[in-house]
Amino acid sequence: MASLHWPSSLFVVRHGQSAGNVARDLAHEAKDERIALTSRDADVPLSDLGCEQARALGRWFADQPLSGQPDVLLSSPYLRACQTAELFREQGGCSATTPICFDERLREKEFGILDGLTSLGIASSYPDQAEFRRLLGKFYHRPPGGESWCDVILRLRSVMDTISLHYAGRRVMIFSHQVVVLCIRYIVETMGETEILAIDASGDVANCAITEYRFDPSCGTSGSLVLERYNVTAPLDEEATPVTHAPDQIAGARG
Repeated sequence: MASLHWPSSLFVVRHGQSAGNVARDLAHEAKDERIALTSRDADVPLSDLGCEQARALGRWFADQPLSGQPDVLLSSPYLRACQTAELFREQGGCSATTPICFDERLREKEFGILDGLTSLGIASSYPDQAEFRRLLGKFYHRPPGGESWCDVILRLRSVMDTISLHYAGRRVMIFSHQVVVLCIRYIVETMGETEILAIDASGDVANCAITEYRFDPSCGTSGSLVLERYNVTAPLDEEATPVTHAPDQIAGARG
């Protein structure tokens, strides 16, 4: 008989559109080398549209039966993820008394010396890093002071261990960032580099999109999480809230 050592449901949500996403798009359109932001990445807030996306997500979950709503909220400590979680809860996406647990391991991928630069800025200021990334690929390249995808995966493995230990049988929702969503898929579905980069290349994770896993006791020898849906924007579509996708950049994506 399978033992339930995983959540009964695991929802992974990317934060709503941020001011950084907007600034990044403007910088690329203007062919600027640096994104026009003065705050550190951790303090970048949601845009007005991002706030509405988070509210739409909360209202959509509020219309679901209680069994379809999360009863555990975990969030990256970065402001844009925190705000998404708070607005989701305010709109009834879960019980108003559900605490938001902040976990630094769910933070955005760190870009080190390349943070805030566009691809043009990296090529101009750090051509050696642009070449290293070309040779190593985005999965393994670690800019000075920053992280590779492998580094993100390493810290997320411990997050999954924590979830397994403390939230077995619960309905868990994670609010985080694009690379984190993809790296959680890599871990849960036991993928390789080629598989996860193919998913990444097929399209960006939309702001406030839902990726959902359900525990299947018949899967494997002791049950496992099985992907139900990926990058679903139904909550936004139902309210005609604009869907935004900020592409993953070498750095400065503010994703």
